[in-house]
Amino acid sequence: MTTGPGGPRRRPGRPLLIGNASGFYGDRFGALREMLTGGPLDVVTGDYLAELTMLILGRDRLKDPDLGYAKTFLRQLEESLALAHERGVRIVANAGGLNPAGLAEAVRALAAKLSLPVTVAHVDGDDLMRQQGNTGGYGESGALTANAYLGGAGITACLRAGADVVVTGRVTDAALVSGPAAWWFDWAPDDHDRLAGAVVAGHVLECGTQATGGNYAFFTRHDVSRPGFPLAEIARDGSSVITKHPGTGGAVTVGTVTAQLLYETQGVRYLGPDVTARLDTVRLSQAGPDRVAVSGVRGEAPPETLKVGVTRIGGWRNEVVFVLTGLDIEAKSALVRAQLAPLLSSVASVAWTLSRTDHEDARTEETASALLRLVVRDPDPDRVGRGLTSAAVELALGSYPGFHVTAPPGPAQPYGVFASDSVPAADVPHTATLPDGTRLDLQAPPEFEARGPGGGAPQGVGAEPRPGGPGAVPPDSGRGGAGESPAGPTTRAPLGALAGARSGDKGGDANVGVWVETDAAWSWLRDTLTVEAFRALLPETAPLEVTRHVLANLRALNFTITGVLGDGVASGHRFDPQAKALGEWLRARHLDIPVHLLREAALPEAEAPLPEAGAPLSEAPLPETDPEGTP
Repeated sequence: MTTGPGGPRRRPGRPLLIGNASGFYGDRFGALREMLTGGPLDVVTGDYLAELTMLILGRDRLKDPDLGYAKTFLRQLEESLALAHERGVRIVANAGGLNPAGLAEAVRALAAKLSLPVTVAHVDGDDLMRQQGNTGGYGESGALTANAYLGGAGITACLRAGADVVVTGRVTDAALVSGPAAWWFDWAPDDHDRLAGAVVAGHVLECGTQATGGNYAFFTRHDVSRPGFPLAEIARDGSSVITKHPGTGGAVTVGTVTAQLLYETQGVRYLGPDVTARLDTVRLSQAGPDRVAVSGVRGEAPPETLKVGVTRIGGWRNEVVFVLTGLDIEAKSALVRAQLAPLLSSVASVAWTLSRTDHEDARTEETASALLRLVVRDPDPDRVGRGLTSAAVELALGSYPGFHVTAPPGPAQPYGVFASDSVPAADVPHTATLPDGTRLDLQAPPEFEARGPGGGAPQGVGAEPRPGGPGAVPPDSGRGGAGESPAGPTTRAPLGALAGARSGDKGGDANVGVWVETDAAWSWLRDTLTVEAFRALLPETAPLEVTRHVLANLRALNFTITGVLGDGVASGHRFDPQAKALGEWLRARHLDIPVHLLREAALPEAEAPLPEAGAPLSEAPLPETDPEGTP
């Protein structure tokens, strides 16, 4: 690799090799070393921040103002910083959390301890709680943390100044890739298509092994016992190839990449501080074993506002899980609820859930048992503290037969809430502190050497519905007689026999992306899985606002469910607080599916390729949001 005062230099036609070594705070500890030793890289990234993580770091900072960053990252550097320096690999991570300056100083101290001439820079400005004047007044409203989502310009500036390690606060996950790509190719701020391509690559990489077979609906097709972490080969035009180091586990297929593209996205416009990426323009194709080409991505100007993630301590919670075994499960549940009702009458929030995990004539006691879960929340910790859980246990000799609980009485625990807001981008500082200590204000977009074409969606994409042509609405789903549909004979089967799905959380909302692998299956899915059908399959969503988004290029539908997670993951609102398994529940639900589609899906074939870039789709493009997506 060619090096100089600014480290590795871009070469015309030479792709940027950029990998991921962390998808969350607590991911595989040895991944950084694995990525550095597994093959060539120019940059390795680490994504440590999520909505729950910001709450954890906020509580850390309350205990010690010098904390607030991901401490695991430092321990990983202890064993990998020398290796990265030796191989000339830059490290870019958002592990700085609420204290990127503190983490940068700690990395410098580590480098000195290891006698490594490593240069370190950091990016901040996102922490609105520490701003003079407290933009948005979040401190006065009781917020624990309030962070704007910055873009990649600060990362770009730090790398251009020669930084070997760049740590940031709350930047977008994709900025960990788009920032280095803009540095490598000297892209301009208005290179929207190129930046959008890098953002899409960044979104694929950001969750680590979810792009290489982890959490994959069709996981039985591959060996996913230890998936390798992903990397992208990004070209000057913004296109990329998603792959992984040779010899690592898992798989990179059109399906694994599609699943990750659908994860935690809402709508066809993927808004970001640097660019708006049009997900409905993404084209995927299998480019070889464990190689998926990503092309055709179009970009538009970014919005004039930045997303802000706000966390607060919402109150105190506690829970008791009662085990109900054998006969009369409903009566046993009713008895214990009635016995505790007087004690719970003053509690702000009381939720009972009976999970019928019991089986008739079961061969083991565990499989003969159901679980009754009581969750209580209140602003006063004493109302939901050990006194309440002890009172529940005191019923042991005077309640239903076979009474026992899964854990002893415990104290109340604080819970957090997450909310999204927005602020004008011009009101948020974006500062890069370079290796020599210079602080560079990046509120005004920096000027780069290169200038390229602007973005913009192709004509007709996302157009308003009109009869026929681009933007046409698909016909209403037809229903034939029993066992019959316009697509031929049907049989009752789980949706997952034909379709893959992946789901996730965005604050109190969730998304479920659903995709299929052939044009015939796509035609059926598009016409069948309406908002009404989705609600019928997942009754928990029936009273909520559900919106359907169509991504024809991916043969995919993306559903957003507003409010299904209450105040977000930290509030523990539901059984699956991050909606990670919502998609698998949907796949397990039964409906009438054409027999010939099930036969085709059962064939031992690799995933069908998606249309090549520029190839006509078998169906007309659809509007970005279906008009049926109403409460």
